[in-house]
Amino acid sequence: MTNIFKTLMLGFLLFFFGKGNASAQVGMVGQEIGIVAGPVAYFTDYGLRWNLKTNSSNIGTGVGLVYYLNFAYKADCDCYARYSFFNDHFRVRAEVDYHEGELNHYGPIAQKENTRGEQLRGMIGKVSAFEVGAHLEYYPLSIRDYTAFAYPVAPYISLGFNFVGFDPYTYSTLGPLEDNIFPAFEGYVSQEPGTTWSIVAGAGMRYKLSIGSDLVMNMQWRYYNTDWLDGLDHDNPQNKFNDMMFWLNFGYIYYLNF
Repeated sequence: MTNIFKTLMLGFLLFFFGKGNASAQVGMVGQEIGIVAGPVAYFTDYGLRWNLKTNSSNIGTGVGLVYYLNFAYKADCDCYARYSFFNDHFRVRAEVDYHEGELNHYGPIAQKENTRGEQLRGMIGKVSAFEVGAHLEYYPLSIRDYTAFAYPVAPYISLGFNFVGFDPYTYSTLGPLEDNIFPAFEGYVSQEPGTTWSIVAGAGMRYKLSIGSDLVMNMQWRYYNTDWLDGLDHDNPQNKFNDMMFWLNFGYIYYLNF
């Protein structure tokens, strides 16, 4: 997993800071940095996909570093940019995240006091992932007016893509996994790390804390181009979708140009 992390971080740094010309162009617009953190809900092959107990219990934690380009502001002159709809209503966000969590089986079969129920309850999964991506944020209200304290809250929606490095792990509390595995999962367990990509849709809001800082609340739904994020991939009809996650995070944003 260390090699995956190094690759992701190197790609992140090269993309934004690797070329002198790119850095010069970035310096002409407003820049913001921040940190976010919060709970992650996993929707995977552990438990029934839409079971309330599954969705409320397979919870992990995520933390991320975020970087914004603010086109409403010009850093080279400490002034507002020439007005355009795009400049006043869009930001570009880049981020690098890490999240992990423990996964358990819930549902009618897992609750039974028999061998199959014990096998499901004893099967524990762990997922950890690094993600690097870029998202476009749309603000219905004016970014320029928000920066000038015309209103304290600025809602937004976002859409983007992430490159993902993941590392699943599965074990059984009953003993060796191969001797205590639920029959439906035989041949469908992987302990191998891998890479994939995710589509990220989000919504959130900023709260103006000071002239150079914001508080942010962000909700993201991520759909992965793999069903192996959790280390399981089987043909049961109730788990035929790729893995997904929902992340609710809160954070602090600092304006570099104020």
